[in-house]
Amino acid sequence: MLSLSPIKIMVVVAVVLLLLGPDKLPEVANKLGSSWRALKRLQEKVESEVRSAIPDLPSTGDIARLARSPVNLLNQLADRVEANEASETALNNHVEEPESEVTSAPLISPRVTPRVRPVEDLPTPPDPSLN
Repeated sequence: MLSLSPIKIMVVVAVVLLLLGPDKLPEVANKLGSSWRALKRLQEKVESEVRSAIPDLPSTGDIARLARSPVNLLNQLADRVEANEASETALNNHVEEPESEVTSAPLISPRVTPRVRPVEDLPTPPDPSLN
């Protein structure tokens, strides 16, 4: 994965300075800045059009949080399925069950930590010395 350490950033800056030189660097930086601003305006325009078409879409921050932690979303969905199955079982057995907080919880909650279920009996890789 790409990690930008301070040393790598300084190397990139030094290479850019050597390739462009001090004369062209302000011009290139200005073009990059204007391109970045145009890209941000385009993003805002597309987002406003999508939000006008789909008004109950989650906020951009919530979508980003889901993209960073899909395990959290899957755990929430699994909990909902388990709660629905439990309530169906209770209805089939004619047993009163108090309503669980899981069914009324929002799909996106910012402070829920991911709960990873254990994986049992993972296969061991073959020993390379046996080849």
